[in-house]
Amino acid sequence: MTEVRPQRKPRVFETDDPALVPPPPQPAGDAASGESPPDDDTSVFTRPTAADFKRSFRWGGLFLSAMLSLTSLAAGLAFTRFVSDALARNDWVGWTATALAGLAAVSAAVIVVRELFGLLRLSRLGGLKKDIAAVLRDRDVAQERRLVGRLKSLLGDHADLKWGLARLSEHERDVRDAGELLRLADRELMVPLDRQARGIVLKSAKRVSMVTALSPFVWIAMLFVLAENLKLLRRLAALYGGRPGFVGSLRLGRLVATHIIATGGLALTDDLLGQFLGQDVLRRLSRRLGEGAFNGALTARIGTAAIEVTRPLPFLDAEPVRVRDLLPELFKSMTRPGAKKPAP
Repeated sequence: MTEVRPQRKPRVFETDDPALVPPPPQPAGDAASGESPPDDDTSVFTRPTAADFKRSFRWGGLFLSAMLSLTSLAAGLAFTRFVSDALARNDWVGWTATALAGLAAVSAAVIVVRELFGLLRLSRLGGLKKDIAAVLRDRDVAQERRLVGRLKSLLGDHADLKWGLARLSEHERDVRDAGELLRLADRELMVPLDRQARGIVLKSAKRVSMVTALSPFVWIAMLFVLAENLKLLRRLAALYGGRPGFVGSLRLGRLVATHIIATGGLALTDDLLGQFLGQDVLRRLSRRLGEGAFNGALTARIGTAAIEVTRPLPFLDAEPVRVRDLLPELFKSMTRPGAKKPAP
């Protein structure tokens, strides 16, 4: 039989009563009490981490660093000695060295100034895009007119937009509602530029796909794809008023890569590639032709992302440039009967 315990009566106590505080836990082995630690392995063993391993001094890395530093120092000293000796001479060698040094200095100064102006133009384009997004959100008509004026000054040197700029100036005073003036600018200015940008992206994708399919070496194709993508970014930015230099193109490439990762563009490109080609067609294509198709589709995805990044206006009334609209023309140019096909 189970023992029936008496029911405990309710008690009243204070929350700050010292008797209610539990005693601190005793260590596993107390030297004062003379007790030995328990034999339970789980209470003693701890999993080692990378910080527990003591790393030894790397003499090999120090040797390589010292040798590379000595080589760079020797090359710099040799070049400095050569320049100083050449400039110290009074014959034609010294005058030639002086002229070449001056030409190099002027060229370096021009390159630096161009890169700075390219970065400033990209910053101005990005600032205009942020201001337009804020105006569309706040629906400020006066600020919208000022931003349209900035957009007209940014794109005023485009010869193909003279008719669109004239129509925008003609109908600008008739627009009263918030957001409608930017929609008018999107139709008159951005639509012709979007058509040119679509042609630029399609041509770059075709070149990348064909060079990848016909290149005998992989590294040649990789270098061409990298150069063509940088050229594509520069051309698109120049089309929308950016005109960046080399450093600006690298910064723009980082922005485009961030945009692609944020929107899941790589997975979208792979899905579209399988959708348009299909498994049967992919099995019939050669390996090089399949690589060319994938690289061309990836270049098209980079181009469409660059359009979204460099375009000062969001797509309001204009149709956005999508990869699914470019892939049929790209694959048609690769698989048409007159196209040269690589050997399997």
